[in-house]
Amino acid sequence: MTITDFVDTMNAWGQQKVPFLFVIDFEMEKPFIARLADLPGSEIWFDVNGYTNTYNTARASTPIEPLRVTPHDRQEYIRKFAHVFERLGYGDSFLTNLTVKTHVTSSNSLQTLFHASRARYKLLFRNEFLVFSPEIFVQIRDGKIYSYPMKGTIDAAVPNAAQRILDDEKERAEHTTIVDLIRNDLSQVATRVTVNRFRYLDEIRTSHKNLLQVSSEIIGELPDDYRSRLGSILVTLLPAGSVSGAPKVKTLEIIRQAEGEKRGYYTGIFGYFNGQQLDSGVMIRFLENQDGTYYYRSGGGITTQSQVDAEYQETIDKVYVPLT
Repeated sequence: MTITDFVDTMNAWGQQKVPFLFVIDFEMEKPFIARLADLPGSEIWFDVNGYTNTYNTARASTPIEPLRVTPHDRQEYIRKFAHVFERLGYGDSFLTNLTVKTHVTSSNSLQTLFHASRARYKLLFRNEFLVFSPEIFVQIRDGKIYSYPMKGTIDAAVPNAAQRILDDEKERAEHTTIVDLIRNDLSQVATRVTVNRFRYLDEIRTSHKNLLQVSSEIIGELPDDYRSRLGSILVTLLPAGSVSGAPKVKTLEIIRQAEGEKRGYYTGIFGYFNGQQLDSGVMIRFLENQDGTYYYRSGGGITTQSQVDAEYQETIDKVYVPLT
């Protein structure tokens, strides 16, 4: 299916109030959409804020072992970071999201990890990848569109963690850039776009540590015929600003050069429409199965204030399965 066919289908089903699930890759080359009634439950499992097509009552009795991590090559990361940092210095970008693949092993299957993990957005797609993402892309309800960009993470065990991350000038600048980008993106499809909450904290619990994540809330008003334009609205907003950067077009060029490969479904979006409301998440916290070898995809925003050692460590710290 082409992205044009995808948009046309979503627009039509939205107008007809047909419930559906959708998945869009970062490059928008392999979009997927299916009526919820036709969804192949043996191949695709999802859980969006508790709305799911699969249940498992034995969750608590399943023993889960932490992922065994083989950190990605530090010198290779330094090379990619240097390219991004150079382009930032030229003024080609203010913020670039740089991502990497980390080899991991697990004694648990993706199916077991799906049921054991806790996240706002979970998706197991044809045994190809598993997402357990905390990040909302957009929610559409009652004629309004909501976005909650996440940018800024700190170990909750660090002394005075909440105040440290909120006072960090680099983190504030990075978050402000993303909020401004998302606000501008929403203004392409909505009116009266406002930042309702700025830089509030969510706690994320993982198998080995708790994290504090900084988010904001942005709201806009959609036109009366928005259901017949759902596909057009979503694609206009892609790729998500929090996992690309600003300005978006030039930053995407930098990402392609630095990362040297397509991201595929990683940092794309997925979600569902129930006939009335739409909910979607950004596909971060991403475990990929490549011919039986597992890779965990992670990344972070790079600015002119970034330090390579700290950014490298952040990509490792984000390799986890949220279990509690």
